[in-house]
Amino acid sequence: MDDSTIVGLYWKRDERAIAESDRKYGRYCTSIAMNIGNDQDRAEECVNDTWLRTWNSIPPVKPSLLKIFLGRITRNLSFDLVRRENMLKRGGGNISEVLDELLEIVSGADDTERMIEEREIIREIDTFLMSLPRDRRDMFILRYWYCLGISDIAARFVKSENSISVILNRIRRKLRSYLYERGFEV
Repeated sequence: MDDSTIVGLYWKRDERAIAESDRKYGRYCTSIAMNIGNDQDRAEECVNDTWLRTWNSIPPVKPSLLKIFLGRITRNLSFDLVRRENMLKRGGGNISEVLDELLEIVSGADDTERMIEEREIIREIDTFLMSLPRDRRDMFILRYWYCLGISDIAARFVKSENSISVILNRIRRKLRSYLYERGFEV
C-alpha cells in the first residue's frame, strides 16, 4: 500500500492504517529505536508508541513523507525513553557517545536566544550537509540521526573504524567552522 493511501486511512480513522504502517515501516522504526536504546523491548515499546502518536497526529497533520514522519516520531520517543530511564548514566546504547561528539559543535546553553536560533541552525546544518559528498553526508546522518555505532558505519562503507572516526571528526570540525562563519556561537 502506498503512503498516501495509508495517510488516507488515518484521516478516515480506519484502524488498518496502523497495521499498514507497521507492515511497511515497522522494521525501519524498530531499527531507529534499537540504535538509540539498544534494547529490543524498549524498541518495541517505542514503535508501538509511534503508532499511537501517529494516530493522534493524523489528522490534523498530513505528512507528505510518511517514512520521515514516522522515523522522526520514533526517534523522538526513543530519546525520551532513554532520558526517562536514565540510560545515559548507565551507559546504554550509543547515545551517550553520540551526544558527547556533538557537544563540541554546539554548546548546551539552554537560553531563550539559543531556542530562537534553533530553526536557523537547523537550516544551516541542512545546507552544510547538502554540500558534502553523498557518502560523507550519509555517514554523518547514520551517526548523528540514526545513532549508528562506528563499527556499523565502517562495515556499511567497507572502511576501518578509525577511518570513519577520522572522517566524522573532520566533518564535525568543518560544521563547527561553517556555523561559526555564519554567526552562530559554537
